[in-house]
Amino acid sequence: MATTVIAPEGLEAYLAGLPFLGSLSASHGEVRAGAVEEILLVYEIGASGIADSGRLKITFKFYSDWGELQTHEPRGRDYLSARFVPRASFPGESPATLRRLAVKYDTKGHERPYQKAVIVDLVDGFARPGDRIEVRLGDRSHGGAGTRVQTFVEDGFRFRAYVDVTGTSRLAAVPGDIVLRVAAGRPHALRVLTPRAARPGVSVPVVVRLDDAWGNPCALAAARVSLSLKGGAAASETVAWVAGARALRHELRPSEAGNYRLEVRVDSGEETWVSSVPLSIGELPSERPYFADLHVHAHDTVGTNSTASNLSFARDLAGLDVLGYTVNDFQITDRDWSSALADIARFHEDGRFVCFPGTEWCGNSAVGGDHNVVFLSGEVRFPNDASGRSLRSFEWHEHMRGAAPEPGRWPLTALYAAYQDAPERFLLIPHVGGRRASLDYHHTELERLCELSSSWGHFEWLFSEALARGYRLGASASGDEHRGRPGGGAPGASIFGVRGGLTGVLSPALDRASIGLALRHRRTWATTGERNVALLGSGAHVQGDELEHAGPLPVRYRVLGHSGWEYVALKDHRGVVWERDLHRELGYAAHRLRVRWGGARVRDRYRWADYALSLRVSGTAVEDWTARGFEHPEESVRALSDGRFEVRSTTHGDADELDLRLLSLRHAQLTLDVRVSGFDGQPWREAAQLEVNGGALLDKGRVHFDLGGEGLFVAVERVTDAALPLELTGELTVPWSAAPPALDGQAPAYPVYLFGREIGDAKVWTSPLFVRWAR
Repeated sequence: MATTVIAPEGLEAYLAGLPFLGSLSASHGEVRAGAVEEILLVYEIGASGIADSGRLKITFKFYSDWGELQTHEPRGRDYLSARFVPRASFPGESPATLRRLAVKYDTKGHERPYQKAVIVDLVDGFARPGDRIEVRLGDRSHGGAGTRVQTFVEDGFRFRAYVDVTGTSRLAAVPGDIVLRVAAGRPHALRVLTPRAARPGVSVPVVVRLDDAWGNPCALAAARVSLSLKGGAAASETVAWVAGARALRHELRPSEAGNYRLEVRVDSGEETWVSSVPLSIGELPSERPYFADLHVHAHDTVGTNSTASNLSFARDLAGLDVLGYTVNDFQITDRDWSSALADIARFHEDGRFVCFPGTEWCGNSAVGGDHNVVFLSGEVRFPNDASGRSLRSFEWHEHMRGAAPEPGRWPLTALYAAYQDAPERFLLIPHVGGRRASLDYHHTELERLCELSSSWGHFEWLFSEALARGYRLGASASGDEHRGRPGGGAPGASIFGVRGGLTGVLSPALDRASIGLALRHRRTWATTGERNVALLGSGAHVQGDELEHAGPLPVRYRVLGHSGWEYVALKDHRGVVWERDLHRELGYAAHRLRVRWGGARVRDRYRWADYALSLRVSGTAVEDWTARGFEHPEESVRALSDGRFEVRSTTHGDADELDLRLLSLRHAQLTLDVRVSGFDGQPWREAAQLEVNGGALLDKGRVHFDLGGEGLFVAVERVTDAALPLELTGELTVPWSAAPPALDGQAPAYPVYLFGREIGDAKVWTSPLFVRWAR
């Protein structure tokens, strides 16, 4: 009897034309940063089919701030859905038995760097080759707005799919990522970047750019740019914007001392933008301040865009003087590291743009925590030492053959041992990121600076605790830039919720040797991303110096800002030893107050606090209001009727505020309902109802409520109507009549540093003067 083979007619030939693991396609090839869209992702099942209980994952990078996808509110933004679409059957072929798809979103549903995951499970049945699974990000079919695209530009944003075709929980990558171009939106704000101050006759670089609503520089077809220096020796000139450029760089050289206002006008022929910034020309400890971002990632680890793109952005669009290019030591491949070093060598130019290569030692907090290693000289000691031993914390990345991490320099003391033979060639900086640095570890020669601010938040607690332990560390801040925007990069809508920090440097020259020496000598100050200047000195000594002294200590200070200084303080290891409240000093306004809130929940990775505040003002009328400190368009204040306000704001150690002008402050009664939630959206603490009486505020000037966590607070404060100063200069005496209390009973030198805060929460910290008490 002849053998008979029965099979669906034409199916075998059809399967031969399908990729075994299927394919992924998308409705869009380009999207606008921060736009709200409906994105359709279509997975066509491959020749494998998918077994009952199989799974599809569509992943993207963890540090994207794409809107938080959700499946519980169909009419809400970022609604996520999945639909099964069977193909037509071949003759003799049975349909798929799949009963339904179960879809969810998990922010850590896959492996670094593609940790964010849309997960689609097949429930009760199988799917056939050629059937489709349609995933809609921001499904609008129920009336939702769509999904908010990530807020920063990216040349190649990727969706990467994985599939479990056999129901065994073992996933395989689907060949061919979806690649989107995330482009900048329309010009929203004109930014003018300068070093803020210079000596007379010194070249002052000026960067002019137009940013969209999320801080992404925009290209212009063509424009005329007028630069007018007003005050003192006034000057004006007009230059052409190069067609297609995202910024204009120009050099000024004011010859006379004075406080100037630099007004910039950009005229495209269709629109005109105007902005102005202060510029102080006069005596300084160096020719001009230099600004550095010592912690910048690119796409070779967890950053965005290429190494060359980040270096170019830093130099040409951010106007940085110094950049520290940083790779996660466990994730970088040898090939990518060599490529990065070649780019750094190409961009580095003494006198214009100093580039340092570096790594981020990524040990867990329990064994030392994140520390940046900056290679200051020509010696780049990584990824192995001279004997071939690894200098990584460990090695574990997607290109490895093995499935387990391979330990290297672990714990932090092993890293110290790798570099302590020549500490002058290296700089280690304790860092607060995902694995925050532990102050249980310290190397007096390698660690010379401490990080106070980055795109992760503001961390004065790390600095003050280090000083209290007797560590002689200077002040620094950085971007820890993951979004392709080094140099005080704009905040995003997720983990990196504040502007990236900057380190100000006093150096006799802009070259590797001079800058490296200045960093190791702590001739620095930290800013929260602004080109503000903070100087501290005593006699011939400046910030970072060690000096011997007995009795009251004379010091001088100077701060230069942009929005107006509202508070400055001199601090030591115990806290404030002297302060100026400029609101009180200039005289409180009769009818104004502000509500200010901020802090963080915890010190670790998901530290931010989501504030939901309901404010009611009764007993008087609100005549006007202003919100300040809000980092991006999704933080908001809604003014309702009858003196009521609804506030949504996220703080990462920073503070936001609502300024109110009232008909009568004395008769005002404020009622605040405060709710704080965390990373998971769940309440972090019980809701608090706070009451403040206007009469009491008139007497006290400030009412403060401590909400726990890492400096969580709400304060109601009086403010001035007077213009806050852009510059403060002064001399004072630290009132030490005898040796201050010891630092943990054994410190050899006492730190004194300057802190300043502008209205809107821009902050500066100087490196301390370290005072050895003369006996």
